[in-house]
Order: sequence, then structure tokens, then C-alpha cells
Amino acid sequence: MKPKFTYLTAPAIEPQPGCMWADTMVLNPAIVKDPDSDTIHMLFRATGPCPHKKAFPGCRDPYPIFLGYAKSEDMGRTWEADFSRPALEPSVEYDKDKIYIKDDQGNMVMNYTNGCLEDPRIFQIEGQYYVTIAGRMFPPGPYWDLNPEGAENIPEWVGSEDDPTGLKDCKNTTSSIYKLDLKSLAKKDYANAFQYVCNLTDPRVDDNRDVFLFPERMLINGKLMYVMIHRPNNPSNFEAGKGHTKPSIMLAAAENIRDFATDKAIHKFLAEGIFDWEQERIGASWPPIRISHDEWLLQYHGKTMPGYGYTQSFMILREKENDFPEIVHRCPERLMYARQDWEMPDKFQCPCIFATGGIVVDDTLIISYGAADQKVGVAWTSLTGIIEFVKRFDENGNLLKK
Repeated sequence: MKPKFTYLTAPAIEPQPGCMWADTMVLNPAIVKDPDSDTIHMLFRATGPCPHKKAFPGCRDPYPIFLGYAKSEDMGRTWEADFSRPALEPSVEYDKDKIYIKDDQGNMVMNYTNGCLEDPRIFQIEGQYYVTIAGRMFPPGPYWDLNPEGAENIPEWVGSEDDPTGLKDCKNTTSSIYKLDLKSLAKKDYANAFQYVCNLTDPRVDDNRDVFLFPERMLINGKLMYVMIHRPNNPSNFEAGKGHTKPSIMLAAAENIRDFATDKAIHKFLAEGIFDWEQERIGASWPPIRISHDEWLLQYHGKTMPGYGYTQSFMILREKENDFPEIVHRCPERLMYARQDWEMPDKFQCPCIFATGGIVVDDTLIISYGAADQKVGVAWTSLTGIIEFVKRFDENGNLLKK
């Protein structure tokens, strides 16, 4: 039986007119359950116009992207959002001597999240909570405008001989990782809730997002490694992705988290779009959850325009001995897609359900998502029902014979 989803009939959180950092968009939320209570914590992406943050007079109003905090005490049905201040905000520096950030080892390193903090995902590894984000060096203007007028917020030294970033395209997204102190976050002690670790992808190689880690290390090539999911814009920039030109899902493994953005990491191509609703791209949605001793459930999104927009489905991965996990079941149907009026196109001409968070409480899978790239939605379904349905299909989405 096809799994049923229950949705909130109105946005869980939406933009707040007059709130500088959340005036225009509130979307793409990550969620995590508090280990000591029934509280569900959320980090959401938000933006609004910040004319005081212009790179120079005459350029478009910048829209830096912030992370905000919310919590729920009733399984995600209602949310209390803190719009008094951002939980984490970009530095938005234009001086080339100030575009650095201190990492968790005390080193000053290039701050690829200087302009934006997008699309958080929360997960735990070996007792430590982490949040990954997609960052940009400089804030965009109104990025939903297909015919923008005015200059970008990019300082004049970018691309010069003394440009310290080394970037060919400073608009490329770089995915980075922060340690997350859940107790500080719950107390709204935001200054102590986040600690920058490193960038997980190299923007000199590709624009790369939808990045997060498996919650457990795996034995690969005889070594216990961290395993990362990523979605390069052009997989062929990696040896393992040669021949694949559309944004697709890849895996990477490294002994140290800091090695993912280096040539010490090893990569494997995992999946590309094969169904009509995922012809433009696919990407993983939120960190996989273990469903057996060797299987993981992964939600992922597909995009096809015009028509479908962003929609969601699931696949199941199985661990292999001394190797990367592989797809063993893939649902050929889009199981989540825009249906309600507030999920339909507005600023963006694209129907959009973009899931970025998922947690399991008993047998209930709670999914948080961005709707229409402007609001936050929440849905519930049966974990058992999802697993049983996806297992009806093979790795290519073909119905298995009974």
C-alpha cells in the first residue's frame, strides 16, 4: 500500500514583515529531537533585504542568508520561532583581510560562509551533534529575480592577482560543517551553540550542496571512514563522476572530516535522475537513518521544470563489506509534492517541496520541508509504511516480483 502523509494545512513558520533577516523568506528547516525531552529543535533558513550590507553604492540590495531557531513541544504540530535575532548569521565582510573564520582548532581559515548560511542539516556522530550548511562567499541580491538590474555584491578585488579566495566563480556554493551544542541552542545561547569546523567541499572544484554525513563511520578500503553524501553541480569534475553531467548524488569517504575537501577523500557516484520527475537533477534531502543492521533509508529530491518542480521520494542503501553502500531499492514515484496553495509558486516559478529534516519518534517519521522556497512545512508518515513500500522496487525502480 502506498504510504499516506499527513501535512500541516498552513505554514509552520513563515516570513515576518519588518524583521530584517526574515522579512522575505523562511524555509528549508533542519530538525532534531532533544535526547532529554519531547522538544524538537529546528534551524531554518531565512533572508530579507539588508541595504546597509551593500558591497558598494549602486549595487543591488544584498540578501544575506541567516539561520533561525524554533522549537516544538507537540511532535511538530505547532512551533515557537525566535525572531528576536538570528541563531547564526553570516559575517558579510568585503575586506579581503577579514574574510576568515576561526575553526575549532583555533586556526584562522577562509570563511566560505561569509555571505550566506543556507539549507541546514543536523546529525550526530559519536555523541557529537553537527550541522552542515551551504555557504557563499558573498550575499546575493534578490536571487528569485530572473531579470536582475544592478551590480552584484562582489568587491572589486575578486579575481585579481591578490584575491586570497582562489575562486574562479565566487558564486559557487561551498558546504561547511559546524559543531552544534544542543543544550546551548535550547537555551538560545547562540554564541556558544555553534563552532565552525571546516569546509567539506572545495568551491574551486565545483558548486556543491545537499551535503551531510552518515551518522556512523564505515569500513571502506580497509579503513574506518566517515562517509559523506554530496551533490556536485557537475559530477564529471570528479573522476568517479566522469560521464555524468547533471547534478547527481555522490558519496565520499575520508578518515578525517577535514579531508573531505582535499584529494585525500575518495569518491563514488551513487545516483542520477532516471524518472520523468527528476530529469533536471536529484539530491539527497536529509541525513540517512539506519533501518536494519546494514540498511539505511534516504529521502531525496528530484527536479524537472516545467511541470513537476521539486518533489520527494526515497531509496534504501545497503552497506557492502569494505566498500561504499549501494542502492538496493528506489521508489519510482514522487511521494511528496506541492498540493496546497501555500506550497505553490510565488516568487519562484516552481512548485516546491524541499525536505531538509527528518526524525523518527516511535514509528512516526516527521519530515520538515521548505514550501515554495518561502515557508516552512511539516509532514508525518509511518516509517514502516515507507520502508515496506520502497522495498517493493529494485535499485532502478522496477517492481519486484512477489
